[in-house]
Amino acid sequence: MNEITTLLTCMHPLLDINTYRHLLIISQALLMMTGRITMLGISRWTEKGCSYRTIQRFFSKNIPWCSLNWAIAKTFLKKSSIILIAGDATTVTKSGKRTFGLGRFFSSIYSRAVPGIAFQTLSLLDVEKRTSWPILIEQMLPKPKSKKPVTTKSKKKKSKVEEDPKGSKNKNNRNVVLNAEMTQVQTMLQKLLKLIGETLQPVYFLYDGAFGNNAAVQMTRQVGLDLISKLRNNSALYFKWDGVYSGKGRLPVYGDKVDYKNLPAAHLKSEETKKQILTRIYQMNVIHKKFTDALNVVIIEKKNVKTGKIATVILFSTDLELDWKNIIDYYRLRFQIEFNFRDAKQHWGLEDFMVIKEHSVINSANLSMWMVNVSQAMLVTSGEKSILDLKARHHGLRYAQEIFKILPENTKPINIVQLFEKIPVLGRIHGEKKAA
Repeated sequence: MNEITTLLTCMHPLLDINTYRHLLIISQALLMMTGRITMLGISRWTEKGCSYRTIQRFFSKNIPWCSLNWAIAKTFLKKSSIILIAGDATTVTKSGKRTFGLGRFFSSIYSRAVPGIAFQTLSLLDVEKRTSWPILIEQMLPKPKSKKPVTTKSKKKKSKVEEDPKGSKNKNNRNVVLNAEMTQVQTMLQKLLKLIGETLQPVYFLYDGAFGNNAAVQMTRQVGLDLISKLRNNSALYFKWDGVYSGKGRLPVYGDKVDYKNLPAAHLKSEETKKQILTRIYQMNVIHKKFTDALNVVIIEKKNVKTGKIATVILFSTDLELDWKNIIDYYRLRFQIEFNFRDAKQHWGLEDFMVIKEHSVINSANLSMWMVNVSQAMLVTSGEKSILDLKARHHGLRYAQEIFKILPENTKPINIVQLFEKIPVLGRIHGEKKAA
């Protein structure tokens, strides 16, 4: 287990002695254990000094997870390479009624809202190495249930005094009201930028189609970043007006509306056919009536040559100079955060924990994402190709350690019976009672 001890040496200044020692033991146990990752499961694979009660106390502590994640990630992120910030939310299904933050959240797996808890995550993406390092993870609280207003059958007409006052319909679209999710993401972005300081200088923030609106654009620009996201495939986009001014009235702003069935060939950037799918990519600077600023839009049109069916995807960036290849590549790279969620749920217990208190829930989720970073760092140096191989090796090392503990110090013969009695007990829930 020397490699994980060496990896976590940089955590000493960030934690007190007891928390550091417990984190080291728990991380080792997660690497070697099998089955569901719960506090009871972890306690069965930890050695002396980390009992079940100790693990309970560990999950109730205030632990600076963001600083711990950053301490690992910064050793693998180069300042010279392109670094992006990606954000996304994940839903963990939960039953019962006592878990903190329990509500109904949308799950892409079930394509509907399911009872559970949700977490908002920000990660740093290395474009060169195509890897994602999750840094910040916070729990999302469910929307409060709003009471339906009592409606009466008869509605009184407004008098002339009560009528809505007439005024200008023009609004400053930069002064937006952020919803709870965007407010949380903005706060997390400020924390992340403050944490990394001048070590890295990310420019772009990536999010899925949920942030394809003006409020998200203004929220991102308020923290000094450019947004890359996706629009609806039927968004009303317009070219800027470039006609001859007649000299009368207000100067026109909107030109021709973008017709997705007849996109101008002047904006065509790429065209290729693979497996009877014709793909055309267009790039243009356009404006939207609900967006304050112009958008750098990439329209991906896929047409089935046989059936004639057409599918359209619209990506956009607030950086008007960004090349279309980079917009597509960066948005595709955003999916690496989904792999982080998969690993956290499949290997590190994000779907398994059974705690219900606020601190315990936050620590359980952060521990899962922390192990994602630890495993990625170990895979870089160990040479294994998957987390399964990494866990299999540490699982075997634990068995080997138990075998060497039984081996005699002198040259006496090895008691094979004792070995076979000791090894299968590892990880057992209930110990077998021996007759006196």
